[in-house]
Amino acid sequence: MAYQVLDPAAVESELARLDGWVLSRDGTAIQREFVFRTFVDAFAFMTRCAFVCEKLDHHPDWSNSYAKVHVSLTTHVAHRLTDRDFALARAMDQAFQGGN
Repeated sequence: MAYQVLDPAAVESELARLDGWVLSRDGTAIQREFVFRTFVDAFAFMTRCAFVCEKLDHHPDWSNSYAKVHVSLTTHVAHRLTDRDFALARAMDQAFQGGN
């Protein structure tokens, strides 16, 4: 599957359509922290997202600390943001809304 690398204007446009996501300092990733009531809720979110990641063949840099999940999305092979980063961000937002 090909990657569509996004220019800065496209990144800003896509980012404006997301809630809670921010651009990394170097502009190569988007980041968000998801906060849950419990560790189990956070882990369930990560499990739901893992299936989407496999389907999209796109995997996040993420970490979990009790009821928080920090996510950073970038396309490693492109060293930049692509359409897949924003597709995964939207899927993660949907998983968060459905399970929180």
